[in-house]
Amino acid sequence: MAAPLTREQVLAWLDVVKDPEIPVLSVVELGVVRDVIIGDESVIVEITPTYSGCPAMHVMEDEIRAALGAHGIIAQVRLVFREPWTTAWMSDASREKLRAYGIAPPEPEAIAAPGLVALRRQHTVACPHCGSPRTVLKSEFGSTACKSIHVCSDCRQPFDHFKAI
Repeated sequence: MAAPLTREQVLAWLDVVKDPEIPVLSVVELGVVRDVIIGDESVIVEITPTYSGCPAMHVMEDEIRAALGAHGIIAQVRLVFREPWTTAWMSDASREKLRAYGIAPPEPEAIAAPGLVALRRQHTVACPHCGSPRTVLKSEFGSTACKSIHVCSDCRQPFDHFKAI
């Protein structure tokens, strides 16, 4: 007799589903997966988009269904908007994975308080390559809308910064 399916097992299986725009983080590590509901016939995975209109959501939904389908699980994916996604849902380990990949992670202290978000935020972004705080913002938008482009004044490397929201 097989052991009953647990939330922890489903989350472990979902760890293979990577964000298509940031392939070093899974949807679980990114904080996109908000809940797993185990029913008699299927599993419902609730996810929250990082921002409305994120083009990666459909890919994530398909890959969640495929990852669980590989284990014989019929999965439904439900978008939930109970709370807006925030970079505060990312763990310190996830931030370190971003830095090791060459993306400056969002700084916890830079996350705005609830309410209005400043259109231009001025704060120091440390270079993920050499750690220097001497960096220059080159563009508010990087390879995706959730990232900005910076250049390090010390090692002269360009890099993406995952914006804190």
